Amino acid sequence: MPTFVYMTRCDGCGHCVDICPSDIMHIDTTYRRAVNIEPNMCWECYSCVKMCPQNAIDCRGYADFAPLGHSVRALREEEKGTISWKIKFRDGREKNFVSPIRTTPWGSIKSPAEYDVPDPADLNAQELAHEP
Repeated sequence: MPTFVYMTRCDGCGHCVDICPSDIMHIDTTYRRAVNIEPNMCWECYSCVKMCPQNAIDCRGYADFAPLGHSVRALREEEKGTISWKIKFRDGREKNFVSPIRTTPWGSIKSPAEYDVPDPADLNAQELAHEP
């Protein structure tokens, strides 16, 4: 199942837009809220779900860890170095999982423009002999 956004929780911060690898999360210009513009193209990678600071994005979990009729919530805590998953089953039971994560702070990765331009002669280096 693709992601969907709870409009009442979303504050339009745009973190989901920045992190989405398939570029399908956009900010609606009328309501200033996130929206999945192409649900069929969603990879279900959970990047937007994990990144949302308001927990406004939801996605159905895979059947291998949660059965039909459940809901999954993710809470990413960078300062603790953990991600917590809360699964609520349709019969009311809840399971919580906490996993360690390795992450970098938001905005700490340099953009490609900040790196030095490589020397064109390096393309003929021995280290790249078997690269396509």
